[in-house]
Amino acid sequence: MTIKASRRARTMPDFTTLILWGLGGISLLVILYRIFVVLTTQEELTATIWGFQLVNGLVLGGVYALIALGYTLVYGILFMINFAHGEVMMLGAYAGYFTLTFLNARGFMETNPILTLVITFIAGMLVSMLAGITLERVAYRPLRRAPRLVPLITAIGASIFLQNAALRIFGSKLRVYVKPSVIEGGFRLGESGIFVPRTGVLIFVTSILLMIGLYLLVQYTKLGKAMRAVAEDKDTAALMGIDVDRVIVQTFMLGSLLAGAAGVMLGFHNSQVNAFIGFIPGIKAFTAAVLGGIGNIPGAMFGGFFLGLAESLGPTALGIPSQYKDVIAFSLLVLVLIFRPTGLLGEVLSEKRA
Repeated sequence: MTIKASRRARTMPDFTTLILWGLGGISLLVILYRIFVVLTTQEELTATIWGFQLVNGLVLGGVYALIALGYTLVYGILFMINFAHGEVMMLGAYAGYFTLTFLNARGFMETNPILTLVITFIAGMLVSMLAGITLERVAYRPLRRAPRLVPLITAIGASIFLQNAALRIFGSKLRVYVKPSVIEGGFRLGESGIFVPRTGVLIFVTSILLMIGLYLLVQYTKLGKAMRAVAEDKDTAALMGIDVDRVIVQTFMLGSLLAGAAGVMLGFHNSQVNAFIGFIPGIKAFTAAVLGGIGNIPGAMFGGFFLGLAESLGPTALGIPSQYKDVIAFSLLVLVLIFRPTGLLGEVLSEKRA
């Protein structure tokens, strides 16, 4: 009887949990009521405005999802958060800018705009890949057996170091991306007149293709199987003949390549680059990874697009200024950590970790 009673007590929610769930339910009702009031009273919110915000959300979501995949890949294998990942993206954006400037100065951009895009993406991805490999070798590998807090602090330090190094090397001046003719301007959809920028189409399509490619690689290739084995148990994987160090480096390479592509995309979309453009998107991408379920590749994709749409549509739906989009994003992070700590699609953990 005593054992059964103690088990029943452990399964029943405590008083604090009940309060949290109650506050969460009240907050949800208030938000839904506010959305209802805005939708029924503000006639100026036309389909064109909603469509424009939807396009912006999908574009932002594609960028967040690509960066979030880097977080989730590293966490899935090393159980650490690489907070310098946003700065890896920033270096890729700078590489894309200098490549574009070089090609434009020689007239190559005008004669070969599509090839210019390809070369720019390759340059940004390669520079980010080299930065990711260097970080792993110099900052993280010596601390692999250290307590988990140590690599986390190191990652924060690496982020600050890369920001300030880029500031000293490239200066504080904003660098403006020159867009090739194939992605300049945009078009309008049907009678609604929703404007869709060509850079938005490029970002959305490219991000979807890269995410699908990564998922297929992890699920169906020899490298993907090795990555999943190392994530499950490093020591056992090593006994089975897998080179754990090489797999970890390749994981950083993949995540950094995606971050470099995201950096170039962000440069095209925002048209400017500086030493600090990686910080906020990096934190937002971490939020997206947590929202979807960190360590979960489909979860990172879902979380990125979910966060992008919430940022874009949230202020309009709530009738508040767009400057509050960051408040919405990080409020979602807090709510998910309270009510669904494993993320919306669930955290993927090895049995040893669980």
